[in-house]
Amino acid sequence: MKIRRVGVDLAKNVFQVHGVDQHEQPVWQRSVKRAQWLGEIQKHVPQTAEIGMEACAGAHHWARALESRGYRVKLIAPQFVKPYVKSNKTDRNDAEAICEAMSRPSMRFVAIKSVEQQDIQAVHRVRSELVSQRTGKANQIRGLVGEYGLVAPVRLGQLRMAVPLWLEDAENGLTPRFRRVLAGLWRDLTALDERVGELDQELKELAEEHPAARRLQQLRGVGPVIATALVAALGDGSGFRKGRDFAVSLGLTPRQHSSGGKAHLMGISKRGDSYLRQLLVHGARAAVRTAKLHDDALSCWIQNLNARKHTNVVVVALANKTARMAWAMIHNDVDYEPQLAASAATS
Repeated sequence: MKIRRVGVDLAKNVFQVHGVDQHEQPVWQRSVKRAQWLGEIQKHVPQTAEIGMEACAGAHHWARALESRGYRVKLIAPQFVKPYVKSNKTDRNDAEAICEAMSRPSMRFVAIKSVEQQDIQAVHRVRSELVSQRTGKANQIRGLVGEYGLVAPVRLGQLRMAVPLWLEDAENGLTPRFRRVLAGLWRDLTALDERVGELDQELKELAEEHPAARRLQQLRGVGPVIATALVAALGDGSGFRKGRDFAVSLGLTPRQHSSGGKAHLMGISKRGDSYLRQLLVHGARAAVRTAKLHDDALSCWIQNLNARKHTNVVVVALANKTARMAWAMIHNDVDYEPQLAASAATS
């Protein structure tokens, strides 16, 4: 029995494995407990075999563990495994589907993240959730004070200044009970501000220490938050063949609809990493807004495009370009070169 390829369905306590030989015949199918499965892999699977897993929770950890033992590991996005699931969804069928999917020549795989990348990603995930909670808390305050005839400002900074004034104003019609409720909401909002500030400082320090993150901040519209998010997504850039592939993974390229020999380009696909796509779009919007203050070739390209297209189209085009340039800078270990950016912008 010589195993050529193994599909692994990860779970909390028990993993399902499905191994095939060079004739694509199943030769190893079994359930293995979490604590024993690495030993079972080393016992039954030669290092010449490939091991595949869905890119789910824990997959990057186990991929690194297997690579350190000399195995070649491939991670597959769950949506690309689903078409190969036969019959009912079971762990056994999932492992077989993973094994089948990883054999496809055109299959796209997920780059294995390092521990450093996952550390940075964890900071971003927690920060994103706290920002969402803060937005929800601010909207709750706006909605509640509106019931008492007060008009809350739209901007968060102005809302921070307004709440203490409402609490101090004895003539605004707020009852003692609601003042206590509002004071509690104000404390919640302040605590969330502090936590977001702590993580912003963490990302700022990381962006100053990490060489690639420092380099990426040379790009227009890229600060510590976006630079560190790019580092977490790209690693050393080897997970993508070219910058366009990275832009595609972020959903920043147009959808295409072809029928009867006619191809139609539509809006961006919005597939992949929505968090990083959102950051790049926000950064590009700031760059587009300030382009008129600069006279370099890239700023001229932005202004010329803005004269012919809707601002949102220009913003997405710049976000796409930023993603491509970020990949090139990390993959080739080079600084931002305005002349190259200018030539790319005018081509």
